[in-house]
Amino acid sequence: MPIPRTLFNEEHHLFRGVVKDFYQKEIVPYHDQWEKDQQISREAWLKAGESGFLCTGIPPEYGGSGMDFLYSVILAEELVKTGCSGPGYGLHSDIAAPYILHYGSEELKKKWLPKMATGEVICAIAMTDPSAGSDLQGIKTSAIKQGNNYLLNGTKTFITNGYMCDLVIVVAKTDPGAGAAGISLLLVDATMKGFTKGKPLHKLGLKAQDTCELFFDNVIVPEGNLLGGEGQGFFYLMNELPQERLLVGILSLSIAEATLEHTIKYTKERTLFGKTISQFQHNRFKLAEMLTEVQMSRIFIDKCIELHCEKKLDVATAAMAKYAVSDMACKVVDECLQLHGGYGYMWDYFVAKAYADVRVQKIYAGSNEVMKELIARTLLA
Repeated sequence: MPIPRTLFNEEHHLFRGVVKDFYQKEIVPYHDQWEKDQQISREAWLKAGESGFLCTGIPPEYGGSGMDFLYSVILAEELVKTGCSGPGYGLHSDIAAPYILHYGSEELKKKWLPKMATGEVICAIAMTDPSAGSDLQGIKTSAIKQGNNYLLNGTKTFITNGYMCDLVIVVAKTDPGAGAAGISLLLVDATMKGFTKGKPLHKLGLKAQDTCELFFDNVIVPEGNLLGGEGQGFFYLMNELPQERLLVGILSLSIAEATLEHTIKYTKERTLFGKTISQFQHNRFKLAEMLTEVQMSRIFIDKCIELHCEKKLDVATAAMAKYAVSDMACKVVDECLQLHGGYGYMWDYFVAKAYADVRVQKIYAGSNEVMKELIARTLLA
């Protein structure tokens, strides 16, 4: 039996039920078509906003719900259980929006956050350059000050919500020779002249999630669109990335849990040599091993969530959550696919989509190799 979770109160449980109903009504029936389109519909964003599922952690004065992080956890977990990966709600609400809330001017917060909460404005964050992913100090995108504006030039790639975005937070070098101290964050409106988008990228997984390249050719960005102080961008990124990495851990664990649940059911139904697959000792032991790893990860992730809600989650522990749990999830999903045999390779099966979707968890938000480096540095401090 699963170890009972103690994070959630009655209001959280009621919210989970409403979220489940929403996903089954507004997401699941359309997801196959969205996978073909490589993006979800605008209507799905507006309906999520109308239901209060976007920017739940943003204060009510800026259009949000002012809810605690546990509501974001529920939204992420329940989406994974549906097998649908298209909606980039989490990145919009829990990764991009906090940068505007924490570092944007009052004018920027009032202008953009309410529309992000309703789904009228879709937001992305553009960190990765074609030549620099986990090494943010190595980006080449530049924003050089000219009078009261910045002249933005460069290319960003692998940008979630990129193709549909109305607004994007761009990580750029305002002082190319200053290393980390030369990085700043700029808020760029998709209507700005010189800002163009590439076609949605063909990915291994997350097929309904719009991901593309962004191009900036002498884009004039007003200095008022600078988030926080010039040259402080790297510090802001390091401050906000623990939540993003925790979210990767949460998503990875949810994929592993859901896939294992589907697999246990399958092994009880599928017969081979006159008995169910679950009756073979090797398979029972595999299921036992996977359940144990998932349960141990659940205890660790829930503790990390608790620490984060108390503002006590440090960089190294968030890195542990991201790297260890995504590694575990990839291993579990792979073994679950093996237990499905040939059917596990069929796209109609939950495990096939999970196999394609889970692999990227070890890469984005900083590769797992970088996570190990962050953890190792604490040993030498």
